[in-house]
Amino acid sequence: MSSASERPGDGATTAPPADGGHGSWTHRLARIMVRPLLGTRVTPNHLTTARLATGLVACALFALGRYEADIWGGVFWLVSAFLDRADGELARIGGKTTDWGHAYDYACDTLVTALFFLAIGIGLSGGWLGAYAVALGVLAGGGIVVSNILSEAFERRLASGQRIYNGGGGFDFDDLLYLLGPAAWLGWLGPMLIGASVGAPIMALISAVKLRQLVRRNAAAA
Repeated sequence: MSSASERPGDGATTAPPADGGHGSWTHRLARIMVRPLLGTRVTPNHLTTARLATGLVACALFALGRYEADIWGGVFWLVSAFLDRADGELARIGGKTTDWGHAYDYACDTLVTALFFLAIGIGLSGGWLGAYAVALGVLAGGGIVVSNILSEAFERRLASGQRIYNGGGGFDFDDLLYLLGPAAWLGWLGPMLIGASVGAPIMALISAVKLRQLVRRNAAAA
């Protein structure tokens, strides 16, 4: 999975909006929501910390393995996912993009997303998946970590603003994370965990191939 964090000077791979931000629907909404914060003491790192805190609360709730906890876990997860958009937008429109902020955002994104799958694996271990649920959670979470590391390495070798995986129709590839909340409400965490345990390692493999090809192209052009 592509890194969801924002690099200083990042923009969309397609034509960016007039103010230089991303053009996805969630980025546009976040841009509107954070404008009142301009000129206040709230910084992008504050929003990143809130994203981390709400994401960890969501993971803790999912690990309980109870439907009522999954409902609230889904709510906290959606708030966390939106804050992941908001911190980058506040940084861009406020002119506060920094290497430290990008690194902090990237680390939080990777940690929270990986822990999500581990948490639901723990929560589902008392059900029909049994002990396999935890193993699937580790496989999915590990795949997310490896994929994000490779994606970050890939994107650092590209022109500023380009991504390893592009979206379309006003959606970013990372917008798929928003589906995890409704999946919890609908009781679909089991099938989603199984899918992620297969999909995340495949994405890591694809990212590795893309990075290798890019390194070879850069070496040939040097």
